[in-house]
Amino acid sequence: MNKKQQLVNWILLTFREAAWAPLSVFGFYLIGLALDLFDLFPPLDIPFHILGGVAITYFYRSAIKNSQSIVGDIPTLIQTILGFTCTGTTIIFWEFYENLLDFFFGTHMVRGLEDTIMDMFLGLMGALVLSLFYKSR
Repeated sequence: MNKKQQLVNWILLTFREAAWAPLSVFGFYLIGLALDLFDLFPPLDIPFHILGGVAITYFYRSAIKNSQSIVGDIPTLIQTILGFTCTGTTIIFWEFYENLLDFFFGTHMVRGLEDTIMDMFLGLMGALVLSLFYKSR
């Protein structure tokens, strides 16, 4: 099997195995936006960011685990660090997304710097929880 086919198989396997987690959180997030749940119940934002951190870390850890058929064995500690840092990067891009929507479309997703920092902290705590309890298969 050539490298291109291995790459396609890796992507398909990872999406089949783990894309449900972040897509589920995102789907519930969209429902919450549509029903104005975050405005009606501001504390609802807290579990969403924690679950988002858990879900995206799960996705990245699955991707890393599945990539070993292409790149070779990756030590568990490196898998953990890479999954956590990829999640941190995703959290930063998510907060950029919220700020850009506020700027260009006049939404009110960001409630100030403290809200942004807390959202990032909660996402990282979700990532940390999964990273501590994730078992490699």
